[in-house]
Amino acid sequence: MLLSAGISIVVPVYNEEENILPLAAQVAMAMKSAGFGYELIFVDDGSSDGTWQKISEAHRQDQRIRGLRHARNCGQSAALWTGLQASRNDVIGTLDGDLQNDPADLPRMLQQLQSADFVAGIRVKRIDNWVRRVSSRIAGRARRAALKVDVADTGCALRLFKRSVLEAVFPFNGLHRFLPILAASAGFKVVEVPVAHRARTAGVSKYGIGNRLWRGIFDLMAVAWFQKRRLPRVEVETTEGASAGKDDSKRATK
Repeated sequence: MLLSAGISIVVPVYNEEENILPLAAQVAMAMKSAGFGYELIFVDDGSSDGTWQKISEAHRQDQRIRGLRHARNCGQSAALWTGLQASRNDVIGTLDGDLQNDPADLPRMLQQLQSADFVAGIRVKRIDNWVRRVSSRIAGRARRAALKVDVADTGCALRLFKRSVLEAVFPFNGLHRFLPILAASAGFKVVEVPVAHRARTAGVSKYGIGNRLWRGIFDLMAVAWFQKRRLPRVEVETTEGASAGKDDSKRATK
Protein backbone atom coordinates (compact mmCIF):
# COMPACT_ATOMS: atom_id res chain seq x y z
CA MET A 1 0.00 0.00 0.00
CA LEU A 2 2.82 2.40 0.85
CA LEU A 3 4.52 1.58 -2.42
CA SER A 4 1.58 2.46 -4.65
CA ALA A 5 2.91 5.99 -5.24
CA GLY A 6 6.50 4.88 -5.69
CA ILE A 7 9.77 5.45 -3.90
CA SER A 8 12.01 8.49 -3.58
CA ILE A 9 15.72 7.60 -3.63
CA VAL A 10 18.00 10.39 -2.40
CA VAL A 11 21.71 10.40 -3.30
CA PRO A 12 23.97 13.20 -1.98
CA VAL A 13 27.06 13.58 -4.18
CA TYR A 14 30.22 15.64 -4.20
CA ASN A 15 32.73 15.32 -7.05
CA GLU A 16 31.36 11.99 -8.26
CA GLU A 17 31.11 12.69 -12.00
CA GLU A 18 32.25 9.21 -13.01
CA ASN A 19 29.65 7.50 -10.83
CA ILE A 20 26.43 9.35 -11.73
CA LEU A 21 25.44 7.55 -14.92
CA PRO A 22 26.42 4.05 -13.72
CA LEU A 23 24.47 4.55 -10.48
CA ALA A 24 21.41 5.81 -12.35
CA ALA A 25 21.50 2.72 -14.57
CA GLN A 26 21.88 0.38 -11.59
CA VAL A 27 18.95 1.97 -9.75
CA ALA A 28 16.79 1.68 -12.87
CA MET A 29 17.65 -2.01 -13.19
CA ALA A 30 16.93 -2.72 -9.51
CA MET A 31 13.59 -0.92 -9.55
CA LYS A 32 12.55 -2.57 -12.81
CA SER A 33 13.17 -6.01 -11.33
CA ALA A 34 11.14 -5.05 -8.25
CA GLY A 35 8.28 -3.60 -10.30
CA PHE A 36 8.11 -0.32 -8.35
CA GLY A 37 7.93 3.23 -9.61
CA TYR A 38 10.52 5.66 -8.30
CA GLU A 39 12.19 9.04 -8.49
CA LEU A 40 15.95 9.31 -8.16
CA ILE A 41 17.13 12.57 -6.60
CA PHE A 42 20.80 13.49 -6.97
CA VAL A 43 21.85 16.38 -4.73
CA ASP A 44 25.09 17.94 -5.93
CA ASP A 45 26.78 19.49 -2.90
CA GLY A 46 28.67 22.18 -4.80
CA SER A 47 30.93 19.87 -6.80
CA SER A 48 33.96 21.35 -8.55
CA ASP A 49 34.10 18.70 -11.29
CA GLY A 50 31.55 17.66 -13.92
CA THR A 51 29.08 16.07 -11.49
CA TRP A 52 26.29 18.53 -12.26
CA GLN A 53 26.71 18.06 -16.00
CA LYS A 54 26.40 14.29 -15.55
CA ILE A 55 23.28 14.72 -13.42
CA SER A 56 21.77 16.93 -16.11
CA GLU A 57 22.64 14.31 -18.72
CA ALA A 58 21.01 11.58 -16.63
CA HIS A 59 17.88 13.73 -16.30
CA ARG A 60 17.67 14.20 -20.05
CA GLN A 61 17.89 10.46 -20.53
CA ASP A 62 15.35 9.61 -17.82
CA GLN A 63 12.76 12.04 -16.46
CA ARG A 64 12.47 10.02 -13.25
CA ILE A 65 15.87 11.45 -12.34
CA ARG A 66 15.87 14.85 -10.64
CA GLY A 67 18.86 17.03 -9.89
CA LEU A 68 19.32 19.60 -7.13
CA ARG A 69 22.47 21.67 -6.72
CA HIS A 70 23.88 23.57 -3.75
CA ALA A 71 25.45 26.91 -4.57
CA ARG A 72 28.39 25.92 -2.35
CA ASN A 73 29.68 22.86 -0.56
CA CYS A 74 27.70 22.39 2.66
CA GLY A 75 28.41 18.79 3.65
CA GLN A 76 26.75 15.40 3.27
CA SER A 77 24.08 16.00 5.92
CA ALA A 78 22.99 19.24 4.28
CA ALA A 79 22.78 17.55 0.88
CA LEU A 80 20.80 14.68 2.38
CA TRP A 81 18.37 17.07 4.05
CA THR A 82 17.87 18.98 0.79
CA GLY A 83 16.97 15.73 -0.95
CA LEU A 84 14.66 14.55 1.83
CA GLN A 85 12.77 17.84 1.77
CA ALA A 86 12.41 17.64 -2.01
CA SER A 87 11.23 14.01 -2.05
CA ARG A 88 7.62 13.35 -3.05
CA ASN A 89 6.81 9.78 -2.06
CA ASP A 90 5.75 8.00 1.12
CA VAL A 91 8.76 5.68 1.03
CA ILE A 92 12.25 7.18 0.97
CA GLY A 93 15.55 5.47 0.27
CA THR A 94 19.10 6.76 0.53
CA LEU A 95 22.34 5.68 -1.15
CA ASP A 96 25.90 6.89 -1.24
CA GLY A 97 27.00 8.24 -4.60
CA ASP A 98 30.29 6.33 -4.76
CA LEU A 99 28.83 3.02 -6.05
CA GLN A 100 29.87 1.18 -2.88
CA ASN A 101 26.19 0.61 -2.04
CA ASP A 102 24.45 -1.85 -4.36
CA PRO A 103 20.95 -0.76 -5.48
CA ALA A 104 20.17 -4.44 -6.09
CA ASP A 105 19.64 -4.71 -2.32
CA LEU A 106 16.69 -2.28 -2.43
CA PRO A 107 13.92 -4.74 -3.48
CA ARG A 108 14.72 -7.04 -0.56
CA MET A 109 14.77 -4.10 1.84
CA LEU A 110 11.40 -2.95 0.51
CA GLN A 111 9.90 -6.26 1.55
CA GLN A 112 11.27 -5.77 5.07
CA LEU A 113 9.65 -2.34 5.21
CA GLN A 114 6.20 -3.92 5.13
CA SER A 115 6.64 -4.86 8.81
CA ALA A 116 8.87 -1.99 9.98
CA ASP A 117 9.23 1.79 9.79
CA PHE A 118 12.93 1.92 8.95
CA VAL A 119 15.24 -0.61 7.29
CA ALA A 120 18.97 0.00 7.76
CA GLY A 121 21.69 -1.82 5.87
CA ILE A 122 24.61 -3.58 7.54
CA ARG A 123 27.76 -3.97 5.45
CA VAL A 124 28.72 -7.52 6.38
CA LYS A 125 31.93 -7.56 4.32
CA ARG A 126 33.22 -4.01 4.39
CA ILE A 127 35.61 -2.94 1.67
CA ASP A 128 37.19 -0.08 3.63
CA ASN A 129 40.61 1.02 4.79
CA TRP A 130 41.74 0.68 8.42
CA VAL A 131 40.89 4.33 9.23
CA ARG A 132 37.23 3.81 8.46
CA ARG A 133 37.03 0.48 10.26
CA VAL A 134 38.76 1.65 13.45
CA SER A 135 36.89 4.96 13.69
CA SER A 136 33.58 3.14 13.16
CA ARG A 137 34.31 0.71 16.00
CA ILE A 138 35.24 3.49 18.42
CA ALA A 139 32.22 5.58 17.47
CA GLY A 140 29.93 2.56 17.85
CA ARG A 141 31.09 1.93 21.42
CA ALA A 142 30.62 5.61 22.25
CA ARG A 143 27.09 5.65 20.85
CA ARG A 144 26.02 2.61 22.82
CA ALA A 145 27.40 4.09 26.03
CA ALA A 146 25.89 7.55 25.54
CA LEU A 147 22.57 6.85 23.82
CA LYS A 148 21.64 3.38 25.14
CA VAL A 149 20.43 2.64 21.61
CA ASP A 150 22.45 1.88 18.53
CA VAL A 151 22.38 0.27 15.13
CA ALA A 152 25.16 -1.97 13.94
CA ASP A 153 26.33 0.17 11.03
CA THR A 154 25.45 3.86 11.13
CA GLY A 155 27.96 4.48 8.36
CA CYS A 156 25.93 2.51 5.84
CA ALA A 157 23.96 4.97 3.69
CA LEU A 158 21.76 2.24 2.18
CA ARG A 159 18.45 2.78 3.98
CA LEU A 160 14.71 2.72 3.38
CA PHE A 161 12.08 4.27 5.60
CA LYS A 162 8.54 5.56 5.75
CA ARG A 163 8.01 9.27 5.34
CA SER A 164 6.56 9.54 8.85
CA VAL A 165 10.09 8.95 10.20
CA LEU A 166 11.04 12.47 9.07
CA GLU A 167 8.90 13.85 11.89
CA ALA A 168 11.46 12.45 14.36
CA VAL A 169 14.51 14.14 12.80
CA PHE A 170 15.82 17.64 12.29
CA PRO A 171 18.54 19.18 10.11
CA PHE A 172 22.02 19.27 11.64
CA ASN A 173 25.55 18.53 10.53
CA GLY A 174 25.80 14.83 11.31
CA LEU A 175 22.24 13.82 10.48
CA HIS A 176 23.41 11.25 7.92
CA ARG A 177 25.13 9.27 10.69
CA PHE A 178 22.35 9.42 13.27
CA LEU A 179 19.20 9.06 11.15
CA PRO A 180 18.39 5.44 12.15
CA ILE A 181 19.23 6.13 15.81
CA LEU A 182 16.91 9.14 15.92
CA ALA A 183 14.16 7.02 14.37
CA ALA A 184 14.65 4.17 16.85
CA SER A 185 14.79 6.42 19.89
CA ALA A 186 11.55 8.11 18.78
CA GLY A 187 9.76 4.75 18.90
CA PHE A 188 9.82 3.81 15.24
CA LYS A 189 10.55 0.17 14.47
CA VAL A 190 14.04 -0.12 12.97
CA VAL A 191 15.25 -3.40 11.47
CA GLU A 192 18.71 -4.13 10.11
CA VAL A 193 19.51 -6.31 7.12
CA PRO A 194 22.83 -7.40 5.62
CA VAL A 195 23.74 -5.65 2.37
CA ALA A 196 26.59 -5.77 -0.10
CA HIS A 197 29.52 -3.39 0.07
CA ARG A 198 31.65 -2.80 -2.99
CA ALA A 199 35.07 -1.29 -3.58
CA ARG A 200 35.17 2.26 -4.86
CA THR A 201 36.17 2.18 -8.53
CA ALA A 202 36.09 5.91 -9.34
CA GLY A 203 36.51 9.15 -7.45
CA VAL A 204 38.11 9.52 -4.03
CA SER A 205 36.83 9.19 -0.47
CA LYS A 206 35.90 12.47 1.24
CA TYR A 207 36.49 11.17 4.78
CA GLY A 208 39.47 10.69 7.07
CA ILE A 209 40.10 10.30 10.79
CA GLY A 210 39.33 13.95 11.53
CA ASN A 211 35.94 14.25 9.88
CA ARG A 212 34.78 10.75 10.79
CA LEU A 213 35.84 9.98 14.35
CA TRP A 214 36.23 13.32 16.12
CA ARG A 215 33.32 15.05 14.43
CA GLY A 216 31.16 11.99 15.09
CA ILE A 217 31.97 12.07 18.80
CA PHE A 218 31.18 15.79 18.94
CA ASP A 219 27.84 15.16 17.22
CA LEU A 220 27.19 12.34 19.66
CA MET A 221 27.22 14.73 22.61
CA ALA A 222 24.65 16.94 20.90
CA VAL A 223 22.38 14.01 20.03
CA ALA A 224 22.65 12.66 23.59
CA TRP A 225 21.43 16.02 24.88
CA PHE A 226 18.57 16.03 22.38
CA GLN A 227 17.51 12.51 23.37
CA LYS A 228 17.19 13.56 27.01
CA ARG A 229 15.16 16.65 26.10
CA ARG A 230 13.02 15.14 23.33
CA LEU A 231 9.27 15.39 23.84
CA PRO A 232 7.68 11.93 23.87
CA ARG A 233 5.20 10.81 21.24
CA VAL A 234 1.71 10.52 22.70
CA GLU A 235 -1.69 9.48 21.42
CA VAL A 236 -4.10 12.39 21.17
CA GLU A 237 -7.84 12.11 21.79
CA THR A 238 -10.01 14.56 19.89
CA THR A 239 -13.34 16.17 20.74
CA GLU A 240 -14.90 14.01 18.04
CA GLY A 241 -14.44 11.12 20.44
CA ALA A 242 -12.02 8.99 18.39
CA SER A 243 -8.58 8.26 19.78
CA ALA A 244 -5.88 9.05 17.27
CA GLY A 245 -4.25 5.95 15.81
CA LYS A 246 -0.58 5.17 15.96
CA ASP A 247 0.26 6.97 12.74
CA ASP A 248 -1.92 9.95 13.67
CA SER A 249 -0.27 10.22 17.06
CA LYS A 250 3.07 10.57 15.33
CA ARG A 251 1.74 13.45 13.33
CA ALA A 252 0.21 15.10 16.37
CA THR A 253 3.41 14.96 18.42
CA LYS A 254 5.75 17.93 18.30
